[in-house]
Amino acid sequence: MKLTVFTEYTLRTLLDLAAQQERLVTVADIALRHAMAKHHLDKVVHQLGLSGVVRTVRGRHGGIALALLPAEINLGQVVRHSEPHFHMTACFDAGRTDCPYARNCSLQSVLARASHAFLTVLDGLTLADLLSPAPSTGLAPQLLPQLAYRAGPPAGGV
Repeated sequence: MKLTVFTEYTLRTLLDLAAQQERLVTVADIALRHAMAKHHLDKVVHQLGLSGVVRTVRGRHGGIALALLPAEINLGQVVRHSEPHFHMTACFDAGRTDCPYARNCSLQSVLARASHAFLTVLDGLTLADLLSPAPSTGLAPQLLPQLAYRAGPPAGGV
């Protein structure tokens, strides 16, 4: 599964704002710091503002800031709100009926479970969980157990 650039920019913007909660930040500053296209980032910030996650202040000394505490921003909700869909293959799109394997295919259900597992991990995390990286891995310490492969091989073999 690959997230869209829009979602990547959304998550990076939230991380940037969480690291600078004491001040307003401009879109231009975030774009420069993260080598993002400002035009694209404007759309991301607009959407974050509409969703109530970010507050915007207009004017000469304006900028953006988190409207919620990092612990109140659920990553699963953010990703669901910024992704247009979670179609991992064409058969996830109800409008597409051109797959010759549709009648006997078990791939769709396997990929649906994988997508659900992905979102379940994100549902258990907030922006605050990403703010204290572990020195050796760069990952937040509380994420490491969740990222470990403990499930064993999938049901029905490999």
